[in-house]
Amino acid sequence: MYKEPKPLFGIKNFLAAYPVSHETLDMLCLYHDLLGKWQKAINLVSPLTLGHAWERHILDSAQLSKHIPLSTKTLVDMGSGAGFPGMVLAILRPDINIHLIESDARKCEFLRTVSRETSTLVSIHNARIEAVEGLMPDAVTARALADLKMLFDYTLPWAQENNALEMLFLKGANANQEIMAARQHYNFSCKTLESCSDPQGQILHITSLKCGQTG
Repeated sequence: MYKEPKPLFGIKNFLAAYPVSHETLDMLCLYHDLLGKWQKAINLVSPLTLGHAWERHILDSAQLSKHIPLSTKTLVDMGSGAGFPGMVLAILRPDINIHLIESDARKCEFLRTVSRETSTLVSIHNARIEAVEGLMPDAVTARALADLKMLFDYTLPWAQENNALEMLFLKGANANQEIMAARQHYNFSCKTLESCSDPQGQILHITSLKCGQTG
């Protein structure tokens, strides 16, 4: 069983906001340790956030799990980077077939290492989002990838094939401006949820995406 190291601040905050089993905590702690080791060689996350990774990255990602329907079979995480939120969701929701799309080969190697070391099954695609074929997701996630309009550009082909597609995008203080800008090009329903990891953060829960200006 995992023994919490010093300092405990990050882990305690995470568990207070998102309780998990000892086995799941072990996996997340191993992930956290690998992030610190690999960060020395490649830039996975902002160095300023590494010391607060439990709150800024792990909890920020984990909170999406509560908004993913239990009926979800396949989820696509666009621009996975260091695995936030996709890899965290794969650890928390092993019942979902999760695909991580990342164009940077070095980051994909890191993701494969995390998958292997934590025994987490994921499909990793080392490619640009628009080049990946054959996926039919029920849900799509993204974090710190692009503005909302561009996220819709990527997601529209899946939404056209699946009218019930749900999207969960982690956004910051400019979320409302991005929503207004995206409505100039797309028609969609948007539910805004508060972030439990960032006072200025928001979770955008998007459904019914269609091409064409609202109204």
